[in-house]
Amino acid sequence: MRTLYIAGDSTAAQKYADAAPETGWGMALPFFLHKEVAVANHAINGRSTKSFIDEGRLTTILAAIRPGDVLLVQFGHNDQKVTDPSRYTEPWGSYQDNLRRYVRGARERGALPVLATSVERRRFDAAGTALRTLGDYPAAMREVALEDDVPLLDVQELSLALWQKLGPETTKTYFNWTPAEQDNTHFNPPGAIAVARLVVGELLHTRVLTPGDTRRLDAEVPAEWITWPDSEEN
Repeated sequence: MRTLYIAGDSTAAQKYADAAPETGWGMALPFFLHKEVAVANHAINGRSTKSFIDEGRLTTILAAIRPGDVLLVQFGHNDQKVTDPSRYTEPWGSYQDNLRRYVRGARERGALPVLATSVERRRFDAAGTALRTLGDYPAAMREVALEDDVPLLDVQELSLALWQKLGPETTKTYFNWTPAEQDNTHFNPPGAIAVARLVVGELLHTRVLTPGDTRRLDAEVPAEWITWPDSEEN
């Protein structure tokens, strides 16, 4: 059995009952993978490439990862937090340096590193054009992937195209819009399922996974399949 480890932020993270219906795309990933590919979702709310490392979370993954496993890395949203020195990174400096630490750590253990540009937020201009919100971070990640020969999942571009196709109103049904909150960053079950489908499609396209590793890419996945545990087990 291979394990796909996720290092990332709240857009991918496991959510719990007190956060429902908010859903990380990592929660939906197993629906598109055969049981021979396990998912170890270490993504957690609010983390950047820097804070994830500083808190020892990369060390935890590297202690468990094995030859043949995959380390999927998606950060960018919180690396943008310029007023928070515990999270902020410079896109063409410390952000790239940190990404290379993930890549190097996986490779030293015989695992395959994979970089994924951050999924786009829901933001449109007055004409209904979906907008990029992630600054230079996706481009900086693309450069690392190219220079270090790392498979790249361009989730930013794929999600941006999907939001554009769906439009300003329909995308509300993919994000965590509730009577109490209008959240244009985090997903509800349909949104998480849609992004997970994009991620697995790119894992297949980049040959990180084979067709035999995947399932349901062209099939409906009911939102009711998403469940939220009662509480986090530390």
